[in-house]
Amino acid sequence: MGRIAIIENGVITNIITGNSDFADNYNGTAVVVEDESIGIGCTYTNETFGPPNKSQEEKEADARSWRNMELASTDWIVPLSDYPKYAEWLTYRQELRDWPSTENFPDTKPSKP
Repeated sequence: MGRIAIIENGVITNIITGNSDFADNYNGTAVVVEDESIGIGCTYTNETFGPPNKSQEEKEADARSWRNMELASTDWIVPLSDYPKYAEWLTYRQELRDWPSTENFPDTKPSKP
C-alpha cells in the first residue's frame, strides 16, 4: 500500500491509500506518490510534480509574512548604532517596510546587506 495522487486538470485534488494496481486501473489520472512533501494542490505536468499554484492574494500574504519575520529578526540591530553596516541594515529594513507598495511586490524580495 502506498500514497496515490488523484489528479484533475493538472492539480492533485486528493491523496488516498492504495496500491499501484488501483492507480493503473483508475478511471482518470492517478499516480503513485512516494515523496511525502507532495500533497493536495500540487501540480502535475508531464509526469512531474510541482508546487501548488497560488493566487495573487496567497503570494502577497506569504510575502508579507516573510517580510514581517525579516523585520522581527533584525529588530535587535536598531539600537546598536555601532553595529557593522548599520546604515545598510536600516536601509534594508526601510526597503522591507516599503516593499508592499512597490511594483516588485511580491516577486522580488529586498536583498540583505
